[in-house]
Amino acid sequence: MKHSKTLVFCCTGSDCKKSGGKSLRKELKESAKSGDIKGNVKLIRTQCMDMCKSAPVVIVGDHFCKKATLDVVLSQINKP
Repeated sequence: MKHSKTLVFCCTGSDCKKSGGKSLRKELKESAKSGDIKGNVKLIRTQCMDMCKSAPVVIVGDHFCKKATLDVVLSQINKP
């Protein structure tokens, strides 16, 4: 069964928070509430994913976004 929403996992480990993961998650949350991805994503907070040198880390579906930015994550979400 295919999910109707894209799963987006956001790391909340200490290195990801220091590298901007906290603000990235906040921006994604705002986009999910009122932006063009409204209703299409499910944001999930995770503990440390042991990829601290690539922080912040976000997983979109089955794709790892290392040193993630809002633009990179949104483009990955909108990929067909």
